Amino acid sequence: MPRFAANVSTLFTEVPFLERFERARSAGFRAVECQFPYAHDARQVKARLDDHGLEAVLINAPAGDLASGERGLGCLPGREAAFRDAIGRGVDYAATLGVPRLHCMSGMAPPGIDDAVLRRTLVANLRFAADAFAKAGLVLLLEPINALDVPGYYLGRIAQALDLIDEVGAPNVRLQYDIYHAQRSEGELAATIERLLPRIGHMQLADNPGRHEPGSGEIHFPFLFAHIDRLGYDGWVGCEYQPLGATEAGLGWFEQAAREGHVR
Repeated sequence: MPRFAANVSTLFTEVPFLERFERARSAGFRAVECQFPYAHDARQVKARLDDHGLEAVLINAPAGDLASGERGLGCLPGREAAFRDAIGRGVDYAATLGVPRLHCMSGMAPPGIDDAVLRRTLVANLRFAADAFAKAGLVLLLEPINALDVPGYYLGRIAQALDLIDEVGAPNVRLQYDIYHAQRSEGELAATIERLLPRIGHMQLADNPGRHEPGSGEIHFPFLFAHIDRLGYDGWVGCEYQPLGATEAGLGWFEQAAREGHVR
């Protein structure tokens, strides 16, 4: 049975970041995930988790200069030192929060550089990260991001992610399956989740179009939740969506899932 984690980078944004943890717990969530919490002292974040009885289940490793358009450093030749520094910072932050898994973003593919060079750079960086994570007892996650929303992002397809995971060859590297990105890129959600379940280390959700809450678009989430239950998935599903209005006003899907027995 899936467990749902509120993404406090995209939900409850009506209030400042450190106030979102209380809102998540009041809404019925027992866990949270976060994209980039690094603007806040990890001890402050840990205190909010403890105050509200929440578990942190996922963060992203630092992903470079987001303001300038960077979306990870993994595939960027010449940025290896920055990548290693980012991994070290992510490991330290995760240790304070007790987070067991980190998503490592692959980065935007620079124009004019051969794909073989980008892949070789990414594989070497991921091997470094996997080793550092393994020493800290952490899982490294790779997430394909659809090319419609983020043109130029290096890792855009599930098959590509699986090939990279195989080439890295580390047992603590898993697939982060984002239902929204998968729907936009490939579709066939139910069969794909069933096929990939042994390789999935974390899931995320949002409806399509618009990346809003379940029930706002074309994905039939009641069926999908029941399907995931039948498959025996007992990991986390991060709610990384952009609410159409106030977050609490759009949580009818969560209440329905609880009534139907799909929330643990």
